[in-house]
Amino acid sequence: MPLQLPASTCNALIRRSIDLRQLYRHAATACEPGLRMVLNDNAHTLDLLVADLQAPLSDRGARPCRRGSWHGVVHRHLAGWLMRSAARRDHAWIHLLAHDESMLLRRFEQAIAAAPVGSVLVLRRQLPRLRGIHLDMHSLGGSARY
Repeated sequence: MPLQLPASTCNALIRRSIDLRQLYRHAATACEPGLRMVLNDNAHTLDLLVADLQAPLSDRGARPCRRGSWHGVVHRHLAGWLMRSAARRDHAWIHLLAHDESMLLRRFEQAIAAAPVGSVLVLRRQLPRLRGIHLDMHSLGGSARY
């Protein structure tokens, strides 16, 4: 690849993806079994996305992030605490995850817009995965209005 994605940009996306993956796992432990399966599938998709972003960094000798951010940890614990008081916990988790997933998708789109032309392909390969999660969460959010 002639022009490479800056390691800082890639690591920021990895960190946000890890934060969201951890939030999905946390939510899965608090939701009913059917929703738990969907949330775990989305967490697995984010595992694959993170691995695909870490590989090019490792290949060129850069050091990829292996952990999320402190902000993600605080957000996850605060969300878990607040969800305990929600009347419809599954509904609340779905909407929180849909919001956070939309933010991640937006960050990827911003990174694609700002990235060098030669490195955009690395990020564009991840868009179908993110859009799949986006559709899952927003369709669940629409159907969760019981």
